[in-house]
Amino acid sequence: MSNPENLIRVEIFDHFYQIRAGVEEEYLQQLAAYVDGKMHEVSQSLKTVDNLKIAVMAALNIADELHQEKEKARRLDTLVYDKSLECSRHLDQALKSK
Repeated sequence: MSNPENLIRVEIFDHFYQIRAGVEEEYLQQLAAYVDGKMHEVSQSLKTVDNLKIAVMAALNIADELHQEKEKARRLDTLVYDKSLECSRHLDQALKSK
């Protein structure tokens, strides 16, 4: 179904939001479901009804996940770079010996 205004309705923590988005609706719904899940997870552990506090704590949890994933990607990039240099050195040595 075409949505000329790119408005997508999502539900997060029992509230509905109309979001103007330049992404596929299914993707935005997945993001909203993820945020909703994090907020419910936080609300159960904090035992509070303060939605702002729950949202901030959920945002911090998501930011932590993002930071950890970026660090993993950085370490993997370094490993790949180091291995490619090693392969290049071996290839240079093999070509010089011929």
